[in-house]
Amino acid sequence: MHMAAHRRPVLRNLFDDSPTPHIAHPPRTHRRDFYVATDGSYRDDDSGGLGAVIQTRDGERVARLSVPHAAPDNNVAEYRALHLGLDVLAARAPAGARVGVCIDHDDLAANVNRAMLAEQAPDTRPPHPYDVPRGTARHWRGIRARVAGFGELRAARIDSADNPAHPLANTPGEYAHVNREPDRCVLPRNDARWRAQDEERYPPPSRADRDRSSSLAAGEPASD
Repeated sequence: MHMAAHRRPVLRNLFDDSPTPHIAHPPRTHRRDFYVATDGSYRDDDSGGLGAVIQTRDGERVARLSVPHAAPDNNVAEYRALHLGLDVLAARAPAGARVGVCIDHDDLAANVNRAMLAEQAPDTRPPHPYDVPRGTARHWRGIRARVAGFGELRAARIDSADNPAHPLANTPGEYAHVNREPDRCVLPRNDARWRAQDEERYPPPSRADRDRSSSLAAGEPASD
């Protein structure tokens, strides 16, 4: 029971324990200011939806969204959901915020990280070409604009079963109440002593304990 009080916030925990395609994930990169999880669902009867959950690194809820949406396919739904989530976060986060994204779509996570690396490259070119599905171009441009607007952003690939945005996207009729939650502009704590205690209580997991395929593929060293 005592240990339960010291668990990491949900999204931070998911991000820290998941691989980030194309980007090495050493411990110092785990310190995000905000975390956003998104998901999009597609159904033939147009009953799909978009879901998003946003938290600070402290685990404080910033926003939740569960929006009915008729997308033409699953890829478009996933891109639209992330575009929506990043738009909402951008309206509430301070300039220079460091953001961790949790999504269960492999190619989208890879594209987001390519976009972040391209922003840091002298020629603004990604390390690998983008693979953007048909019908997502407008939302991909919006996602890239948001990536460029934050201080730093990277995407972690999580399992669909672990994605807290999944039920919000798949059963929006049951979660309509979350859209009526009051707007919040919650900032993560900025106390140096608290940050030091937080890092001591919740040290980032060792890269030796996770799937390092994305790090090795990016040519990064395998040790800390």
